Amino acid sequence: MKYLVVLAIFALAFAAEEKADDERPKTYRRLIPADVLRDFPGMCFASTRCATVEPGNSWDLAPFCGKSSCVISEDEPPRLLELVEDCGPLPIANPKCKLDTEKTNKTAPFPGCCPIFTCEAGVKLEYPELPTPPPEDEKKEDKKEA
Repeated sequence: MKYLVVLAIFALAFAAEEKADDERPKTYRRLIPADVLRDFPGMCFASTRCATVEPGNSWDLAPFCGKSSCVISEDEPPRLLELVEDCGPLPIANPKCKLDTEKTNKTAPFPGCCPIFTCEAGVKLEYPELPTPPPEDEKKEDKKEA
């Protein structure tokens, strides 16, 4: 009997964890070339803060929901990149899923500011496919062909 109780508790915890994953969207990460001011070479420019940021440091993207980090590429010569983390695209519209305005906290620090959706039982949010850039090797071959 004890084993059944433990199994039932585990099943409830797993179901609650699975439901929580369905409500909050995945976060997305992408590297983009960093903005750099000519008077501050070697530092990223954080336009949402109107400030320069040293490599290895991060900043909040308020009023948007996300954060960025200033990173140095492993290329030769090295370049400054911005690692952007945000909520990604909104899910594909589904009448059986609604934005939960009571659980969504737009002013919370990232990722707590990402929208939370509530769906009818058995319904799962679907997200649009994001295009992925080709690997660096393919880009180099495209340039050779041109």
